[in-house]
Amino acid sequence: MKKLFSVFFIALFAFASAQDSKESKETANRFFYELTFKPKKDSAKMDKVVAILDITSKKSIYQDYTIPAQDSIIKVAVEEMEKTKSWKDVTKLIKMPKFSYKIVKTYPEMKEQYIDRVSMNLFGYDDDIKFNWNILPEKEKVGEYNTQKATTEFGGRKWTAWFSTDIPFQDGPYKFYGLPGLIVKVEDSEKNYSWKLSGNKKISNYDEMSYSDKINAKYGIPQTITPTTKEKFEKAYASFKQDPMAEFRQKVTPEMMSMKMPGSDLTIGEFAKKQEKQAKDFFNANDNPIEISSQNQEKKKK
Repeated sequence: MKKLFSVFFIALFAFASAQDSKESKETANRFFYELTFKPKKDSAKMDKVVAILDITSKKSIYQDYTIPAQDSIIKVAVEEMEKTKSWKDVTKLIKMPKFSYKIVKTYPEMKEQYIDRVSMNLFGYDDDIKFNWNILPEKEKVGEYNTQKATTEFGGRKWTAWFSTDIPFQDGPYKFYGLPGLIVKVEDSEKNYSWKLSGNKKISNYDEMSYSDKINAKYGIPQTITPTTKEKFEKAYASFKQDPMAEFRQKVTPEMMSMKMPGSDLTIGEFAKKQEKQAKDFFNANDNPIEISSQNQEKKKK
């Protein structure tokens, strides 16, 4: 949900000159994964997105690539708004992400942090995961990579992974890690979720923040991560799903809701209603989580 609301606030507040940020001198290896998944449990329809795993000397960052891939489109739209001082609905120009969270693994201890936004607040909780891999003798060519097979159980599913010792990172997509080489492919036994490495490149002057993140930071949408627990996050997220615009309504007066967007016939209230529908569509699009054991535990608590 982080990226969904990120784009919303770009569209709503980006009317002044942008703040240039200092480029990072960090270098990263970016690995692209094609994620094929089944979003609805009762449907055979499959969906696809591109996900990225950025590996630096100190950590890795995994996320849906949809918004970062459109940084240039967002930048052009924001610069036009800055120049004309008029509003433009950025959400009409870009494709919205399927997944909003980031997963950061800190090296060398592989401490995992799950990061996502609940409304305008960015939260992160530590996720202590230890994978019990069974490395098998089977080998296979996956794309251009020589790989070896391994299996594990995680999140209520049985997983098969193919890793390559030719790529010296003991990491992988999503929360997976711990094999003697990069995970090139990993999928569950029922093929609800399958990641396959599709390419990679080295990035100099790597910056973890996307352009949309930077614009939001400029306009007061927090980019600082507030630590929390998994239990507290899931409780807050469940409330957020019930009423995605609750915090927004608390911050915006009725007078502001009736104000027109600069250079548009649309009021802020009308635009907020569009965003509320978009948020609910986002939540309703997937009822088949990667970690089904986590979902079952949440149901028992209720």
